[in-house]
Amino acid sequence: MLELQPSLLRALVWTDYRLALLFSVFIPLTLLIWAFVKKAEPIQQLLTIYWKVSSLLAITVYLMIGGFSISFISSLMAQVLIPVGLWFWADLNEEIREQPHNSLRLGFTAWRWAMTVYGILGTVIQLVFIPCAFSPSQFATDQCQFWLQPPLLYKEYFHANYTNGFLGFFGILGLVIYMAYLAYFVFVRLGKQGRQAVN
Repeated sequence: MLELQPSLLRALVWTDYRLALLFSVFIPLTLLIWAFVKKAEPIQQLLTIYWKVSSLLAITVYLMIGGFSISFISSLMAQVLIPVGLWFWADLNEEIREQPHNSLRLGFTAWRWAMTVYGILGTVIQLVFIPCAFSPSQFATDQCQFWLQPPLLYKEYFHANYTNGFLGFFGILGLVIYMAYLAYFVFVRLGKQGRQAVN
């Protein structure tokens, strides 16, 4: 695993979480509200799909609060699945291309490309730290534990009265439900509808 100076790694981790809040939460939430106001249904549908896929990021936060090393795998999965989910649907891609050229479409397109680049860079970073998921001794190092600091701060702000283990249980439960739905989509729904989001 890549060895970085602690101060540099800490800065990288906190920058990544800040970018995740901006690109994964605030901007898509703003775009979703904007799309509802403008009645831009294809953009609404794709953003709704995005929120379903990106829920794995929230699950990862709770897994990290619980101190589960599998959180590094779920983080990597999220970084891969989000860009795939943003571009996978042939019908929505076509409908979005046919939308009027306006500020909503421009903002949505810019965000979609930014999320794609962020996802690719995030995948590369998470691959570097994937050994954290497979070795208890590696997971205990500062290189891995730094990634748990922002989720633990989030816990102090929003769930101060709950134990880490209790919140981690909800992370595990969320991961089980997410994986069950993903398996259903891949093995059942995908064969029936292909790349069509709307039947």
